[in-house]
Amino acid sequence: MTPETGSTELWKITLGELDEKMGVKIVEESVDRVVATMPVEGNRQSFGLLHGGASLAVGEAVGSWAAVIHASTLGKTAVGVDVSATHHKSAREGTITITATPIHLGGTLTTHEVLITNEVGQRLCTLRITNLLLDRKA
Repeated sequence: MTPETGSTELWKITLGELDEKMGVKIVEESVDRVVATMPVEGNRQSFGLLHGGASLAVGEAVGSWAAVIHASTLGKTAVGVDVSATHHKSAREGTITITATPIHLGGTLTTHEVLITNEVGQRLCTLRITNLLLDRKA
């Protein structure tokens, strides 16, 4: 039971329309870690590489989900206020794994690191996302 809300119920991830179109699958969801996968196929740019925008979109989604899960323990919700990314390597095929872990879990702000890796564990992209925690509207 969380002292702030008197509830043990954590927010559960629900995929949005873009997540579904991109083929995102949830593997793990908790305050400590959110993990998802996404196929490269269907998310490539015109040169046949994983689209950088697809990496940002899925990274922001996974990082935001992690923030909302934490926020739910406080009876709050979360909205993204900043995201930045560095692309290290690309992919042409396979499945990528997206993992969000907390850097800071506060009562007002959260910051998560989001790693995107390929099937052999090579880092493709690193994101940092900050979310503002807000009271839920009745």
